[in-house]
Amino acid sequence: MTKAKIYVTLKESVLDPQGQAVQSALHSMNYTSVNEVRVGKYMEVTLEETGQDAHEKIKQMCEKLLSNPVIEDYEYELEEA
Repeated sequence: MTKAKIYVTLKESVLDPQGQAVQSALHSMNYTSVNEVRVGKYMEVTLEETGQDAHEKIKQMCEKLLSNPVIEDYEYELEEA
């Protein structure tokens, strides 16, 4: 079994209003050293496949459902569960 940790974020070229709202809130709380905030999603998926099969399945899941490849990037880490 494999556990995948998946991180989905908006592409740099896409406006991130939620990230801007968080940054503004942090500045209002006097955390003025924060230069940029990008908000994304974190998911954990456990699957039976291991090794290269797990990589291929997770990549398919990310491209077909877990992210929107037009506006989002994704990264993942795999570990044996």
